[in-house]
Amino acid sequence: MGPAMRRVLLLAVLLGLTMSIGSPDVAGAQASAASPFTGPIYVVMYVEVMPTAVSTGATLLRTFRDAVRREDGNLRCEIVESIGQPDQFVALVAWKDQKAFDAHTARASTRETREKIAAIRNAPTDERVHAGLAVGPLDARVPNEAVYVVTHVDVIPPRKDDGAGALRQLADDSRKNEGNLRFEVVQQISRPNHFTVVEIWSSASLLEAHSMAASTRRFRDALAPMTGALYDERMYRALD
Repeated sequence: MGPAMRRVLLLAVLLGLTMSIGSPDVAGAQASAASPFTGPIYVVMYVEVMPTAVSTGATLLRTFRDAVRREDGNLRCEIVESIGQPDQFVALVAWKDQKAFDAHTARASTRETREKIAAIRNAPTDERVHAGLAVGPLDARVPNEAVYVVTHVDVIPPRKDDGAGALRQLADDSRKNEGNLRFEVVQQISRPNHFTVVEIWSSASLLEAHSMAASTRRFRDALAPMTGALYDERMYRALD
């Protein structure tokens, strides 16, 4: 084999390695094959519609919620609306497993709902898919007057495990506080240093008391040196 042919073969090998490392499809397939996930899937979907389309958006999301609850493998579906910003909604959905979630995603009705939301959105819809980290019963009863808190927590990658440990401790402590109806911490599957905390409190005053509890303040102090973004905590009411 001549020098020119050897150079061609070496270039082909290097190109193949580059494609296998840099291609999202190949990398994603390899990651999936290496660490398949089993267990419930927790989906948090943020929807922001145009202020002139709040009523339309609420009606669309109610219809979506009721349809999802009838799907095989659905464990829970709640739609909450931001307190003070009624054009912002969050869908909180739990699925039995990845198969059930994939079946939902493939449904024509799901695609149609996404298209209708896209037509009235004021910002891109942000859907985050999680595994459970510190979760409680899926069927907790929630009164209409309850306050939901949805918080995105982002820690720097080297402190991922430290962040997860701090969040587990916060969940354990918070469930003991008066008025807590649910306290869940879920971990984003595609970016495991990102977490979502979903809290439900029986009243705004008890939520406020929780925010001043020693355990909550200890958590904030522990999180500060490892956080990768602003602690994004928002309050909601369930959409009736």
